[in-house]
Amino acid sequence: MSIPNDPVMLLSFVNTKLRDYYHSLDAFCEDMNCDKSIIIAKLSAINYIYDEQKNQFV
Repeated sequence: MSIPNDPVMLLSFVNTKLRDYYHSLDAFCEDMNCDKSIIIAKLSAINYIYDEQKNQFV
């Protein structure tokens, strides 16, 4: 399964997956076989950062 390329769609996709299926961003990236640094970079470009306590991008 591929992840969305558009940052806003990616934000929605990742946060939904984190909420419903994964206990951490690392678990998500490992299972989805995607690069954590790319996700963080794309979402930081639209002013979102990963909050480990909330397990979501805020």
